[in-house]
Amino acid sequence: MVASGARTAAVVGAGVIGGGWAARFALMGWNVRVHDTDKDAQPRVEAVMARARAAMPGLWDVALPEEGEVSFHEDLAEAVTGAEWIQESVPERLELKHEVYAAIQAACTEAAIIGSSTSGFRPSELAEGAARPGQIVVAHPFDPVYLLPLVEIVTGPGTGDARIERIRTTLRDIGSHPLFLRREIDAHVADRLLEAVWREALWLVSDGVAETAEIDDAIRYGFGLRWAQMGLFESFRIASGETGVRQALSQAGAVLKGPWSKLTDVPELTEELIETIAAQSDSQSGRRAIAELERIRDANLVAILRGLKARDWGAGRLLNATDRRIGGAPQGLDAMSLTGPLPTGARAVPLDWADRNGHMTEHRYLQAFGDATDRFLALVGCDDEYIACGQSFFTAETHIRHLAEVRAGGQITIDTQLLLAEGRRARIFHRMWESSRLVATAEHMLVHVDLESRRAAAPPADLQERLGRVAKAHAHLPAPEGAGAAVGRPISRKGAEEAE
Repeated sequence: MVASGARTAAVVGAGVIGGGWAARFALMGWNVRVHDTDKDAQPRVEAVMARARAAMPGLWDVALPEEGEVSFHEDLAEAVTGAEWIQESVPERLELKHEVYAAIQAACTEAAIIGSSTSGFRPSELAEGAARPGQIVVAHPFDPVYLLPLVEIVTGPGTGDARIERIRTTLRDIGSHPLFLRREIDAHVADRLLEAVWREALWLVSDGVAETAEIDDAIRYGFGLRWAQMGLFESFRIASGETGVRQALSQAGAVLKGPWSKLTDVPELTEELIETIAAQSDSQSGRRAIAELERIRDANLVAILRGLKARDWGAGRLLNATDRRIGGAPQGLDAMSLTGPLPTGARAVPLDWADRNGHMTEHRYLQAFGDATDRFLALVGCDDEYIACGQSFFTAETHIRHLAEVRAGGQITIDTQLLLAEGRRARIFHRMWESSRLVATAEHMLVHVDLESRRAAAPPADLQERLGRVAKAHAHLPAPEGAGAAVGRPISRKGAEEAE
């Protein structure tokens, strides 16, 4: 069944890249129609979807929209009719792409965006002989499409400002980063940089300087870590030191003319060189199946991206911006019903939150509950602006119960009940759910603090009023099971209050 009100994308060509596009669109709430003449296309896309469901939602700290439907269509016209975005990912043969565009344009609307995943062709080449040349643009992604946000966009003179803006907003809506090239060029930007490194790596192997594993080590233990957060030129700026980029570049001219590189040439891929590289690659990674390497890659990418997210830097800044967009405007207390526990969390469990047993590790429960506490406090007025003025709540005591396991990729929600708001103290109780299953609870004792003296202090009247309003409403709710319990030993509610 097609999700009501969902936008529709079509994917033509369902290889690794096409499957990745289908996953990114679908997990961002779009319905996706897939066309591919290969009989194995559907299981291939379903395998990509399974990997994406485990990895992609965990990038964000809010719940993604309801997943759209992915359907498979033998007839291309049926797949693209009415689609808002059509992504072509067929093999890199220009005559094949021309045939596909003719069939697409015969069935799609003039308003539809036709993006090509091509890594090499220019839009002027793609649009040769097309009925509407400006409708076809390069939209070149990177594998895995559902995790890596970059999409290189190359438009033609007939694309038009309105369509360009729709391309920009659509890609941002699905959590991608559109990089618009200033003019068309063979292989765009990123692949030209990759090709330069690739050529040099081939020479290093061919000349017996290094093996494949050693070259990979040079990247992943060295400049690759810098590039992941700051790219090439910003890294060079830091390396230039206080003397500055201008002076560093003026001194680099002689070095750049030296025989450091063979980028202008490429070694002949003889059978001997091919066998050398293949054998070294087998020795380096052959003990793991491709599916296992894909899982490892995805988990590592999630951890790297979430690390950048915590620092609000690089690709992490894009994730935070998408969090704000998906989460919508902050909902205040006045807009919420107080007749039940307040909703304070909804998210997927990231891959890097799983322990060796495959389920969410202990300290991540505390992180999830801590985020829920922050959300509850923001609702009653203890938000970033309030804290900046010099007052806050500190957590004095925490008790977490683990009731059922939650695996990576699981969708969890948290609700919060206020048990006590009295003077400087507030006592809250969180429940964590996976669907209708209660998986954990947490009880926190909070103390209001003056940040200058770092001592307990009574909150101002307006904050007390909001807390009191919630406490009065929640006083009619049943006492939650586990409230007032110590580790392994339940105590009465009266005993808990006396202990306070």
